Amino acid sequence: MNNALVERMVKQGLIDETAARGINGLLATGEPPTRAFAACGLAEEPLLRFWTHEFGLPYVELEHQQFTKEFLAQFPARILLDKHVMPVQDGDDKVYVVTNNPFDTSAVDELRLATGRDFQLALAPSTEIDRCIKKYLGVGADTVQSMISEAGEGGFQVIDTDSDDDMDLTDAAEGASIVRFVNQILTEAIELRATDVHIEPFEESLRVRYRIDGVLQEALVAPEVKQFQAAIVSRLKILSKLDIAEKRIPQDGRIKIIISDREIDVRVSVIPMLYGEAVVLRLLDRTSVLLGLDRLGMSERDLKVTKIILERPHGIILVTGPTGSGKTTTLYAGLSQINDIQRKIITIEDPIEYQLHGINQIQVSRKAGLTFANGLRSILRHDPDVVLVGEIRDLETAEIAIQASLTGHLVFSTLHTNDAPTALTRLVDMGIEPYLVASSLEAVVAQRLVRRICPECKEPVPESEVAPLRPRFGDKLPATLYRGRGCRNCQGTGYRGRMGIFEMMVVTDDVRALILENASPRALRQASAQQGMTSLRDDGFRHVRAGGTTIDEVFRVTKDDSFADSALDVVSQE
Repeated sequence: MNNALVERMVKQGLIDETAARGINGLLATGEPPTRAFAACGLAEEPLLRFWTHEFGLPYVELEHQQFTKEFLAQFPARILLDKHVMPVQDGDDKVYVVTNNPFDTSAVDELRLATGRDFQLALAPSTEIDRCIKKYLGVGADTVQSMISEAGEGGFQVIDTDSDDDMDLTDAAEGASIVRFVNQILTEAIELRATDVHIEPFEESLRVRYRIDGVLQEALVAPEVKQFQAAIVSRLKILSKLDIAEKRIPQDGRIKIIISDREIDVRVSVIPMLYGEAVVLRLLDRTSVLLGLDRLGMSERDLKVTKIILERPHGIILVTGPTGSGKTTTLYAGLSQINDIQRKIITIEDPIEYQLHGINQIQVSRKAGLTFANGLRSILRHDPDVVLVGEIRDLETAEIAIQASLTGHLVFSTLHTNDAPTALTRLVDMGIEPYLVASSLEAVVAQRLVRRICPECKEPVPESEVAPLRPRFGDKLPATLYRGRGCRNCQGTGYRGRMGIFEMMVVTDDVRALILENASPRALRQASAQQGMTSLRDDGFRHVRAGGTTIDEVFRVTKDDSFADSALDVVSQE
């Protein structure tokens, strides 16, 4: 690169004289042009646009390119990774080597030697090339190549997953490339807002999946990763202080990591499977901002009722739903609403997901004998006004919670039931007398999380696709339905982020009477519906009408109660 090119950049206003002198100085020391320009503060994209004009090279929008496995298989991954380039084929079957450095043609030369094909240079920003490498060659693709090289050079021995010989396994797990690969998996998961990472062994492959917004998405990893399966699992065991020599029984541990000033608590579960040990990592971001009640997604009616119930001096408030439905977030939002200097609030949780200022929090420890039941007994001797029990799992915990509510405490807890009415009968089935349930329970909130339509690619659904739905759903549908087209912001899913849908059942006098009669969940639902309770599915349609989510998403997380009721009617008639 000569000084004349730098002068033309000055004339076009891309850089000033001071920057030009700095760039020329760096170039004189042998600094690569891309680094020299970056060091002087010039943004990459305008620089690349200038070079495309100067050198007559095409500028490629990699975001709009699609790559097939068959196409990429023609090019050695090692060269693409080492040279930081991507091959792109145009409509005339020309193949371009996309780079961010037009002054380094070694990638073209190496690919020509390896494939016998001719190539031309094209330009794209390094961030776009990075994204394509990660997306199409796999997470940690560069590290996988290093792992293979280290194994081949005797850097560490690759361990047979079926072997019981762990002599070299610790060394393998501490290998630089294994450490880097595990770090890359965790970093990508956090960047993608994943709540769980699943590492699953199969006969021919090791699959990695991330749960993002409640849905599992497969992460592309190189097939060669399979041979390092045992070393990867051992690395995770070492981080979570588990026994790497034990492969026959499940193990649970935890890791604390800090990434970009964010403290992440990782819960590790290792279970032996047919083809090796599977690992699930639960990621809890302790720096996440807690939502207030107003931001959970409740309807005006449910929000007003919730605030009234939170001011009651005693009783039980239950939040129900499956794992990952946002129960803890709702409970914390409720506690934050009433957290003041006049109330003493104590929680016992497993795990403590968020640290709440001004609230006393206890972590369950089964090894030490601290369970929900005996922890709750001790809490009641600390003169609390409000108690949160992470989950009612057994009769003993349920009985203590009910006694606490009857002796003047406001008790929050969760229960694993599918809807609000079922929670009442579940307590009775556990062995609680109906009169105790009726006298202690104040409200039950069932909830689910639906994904939000991505704001970056939100678009109206054509009326031709909506028209067939209108006879079925009637006025539940708005004039315009929306969906996400799929973009980089949402990883092509059309959704980004989640919000709650709720079914709030207030235990009124009429409902208490039904509980005392041991009424069915269906009867409890009908009585609550007459008093204003909205079903989960109907509450989901509220978000559809507001343009926040889609019908498909509501159907994914809810069941059709009207269908269930009509089915019961048919059975009873038979």
